[in-house]
Amino acid sequence: MKGKKKSTYAQMASNDKARLVAGWLIEKKAKDVEALDVSGICPITESLVIATATSARHARGLADAVLERVAEAKLEFLGQEGMSDGNWVLIDLNDVLVHIFRKEFRELYNLEGLWSEGPRLALDGADAED
Repeated sequence: MKGKKKSTYAQMASNDKARLVAGWLIEKKAKDVEALDVSGICPITESLVIATATSARHARGLADAVLERVAEAKLEFLGQEGMSDGNWVLIDLNDVLVHIFRKEFRELYNLEGLWSEGPRLALDGADAED
């Protein structure tokens, strides 16, 4: 009997997934964590999570923590880039792109400015971070 192929990934709304990942980054002491809803204005994803790391080592540690939690939560993971230098680590969760920057690279690329039309998502605990 042939049936519909069932996804092995947890199903979650993009903005909820972005908030979840942002919360994980806040727990691990990422700075200035933001999540943006870019659905309808970005052709490749629905939400962005942007965070600042204090060093390249911190960026890699944040990315490792996110990847571990993604696996535990059975979220779809398509790939990652930038782990070797840790200046800008990108984690592709299909409908959510996670960007972990060192401060000077975040300022240089200014993704918040690029996607300023996308509303910011409210995050628990984000106000507590500097």
